[in-house]
Amino acid sequence: METETATRWLSDAEQCAWRTHLDVSRLLMHQLERDLQPFGLTNNDYEILVNLSESDDQRLRMSDLASATLQSKSRLSHQITRMESAGLVRRENCESDRRGLYAVLTDQGAETMRRVAPHHVASVRKHFMDLLPPEALEQLHAALAPVAGHLRGRRA
Repeated sequence: METETATRWLSDAEQCAWRTHLDVSRLLMHQLERDLQPFGLTNNDYEILVNLSESDDQRLRMSDLASATLQSKSRLSHQITRMESAGLVRRENCESDRRGLYAVLTDQGAETMRRVAPHHVASVRKHFMDLLPPEALEQLHAALAPVAGHLRGRRA
């Protein structure tokens, strides 16, 4: 028989902080997505382009890219197929593992990053960074870093 444990309900302050976090997260991601639409990109597209552009040889194994973007391998495969059709990425076989595939940033994908990144950064500044004083950014980082570390550790 399982032992019941008492639910630790959120205090008013905790509830307020949690709901504000959810609200900001949803609204900010929605706004950033809207600001990428004129370029024909989604947040997922942009995240994949960033990961590929920052990796060695502008390529990542599909399994590593799925892990980096928190997508299932199946969902990432569909995403990469759409991005291949747009000429942003291509798949290449892995020489050392015949079952493995790489996602590779194309020249068009790299050019898209060069063109879009300044607009994306401006959007992040406008809708987030510039609304917070530097000390609040430091406090926010200090407060969220343990949560991010805990959640990263849970994925391992």
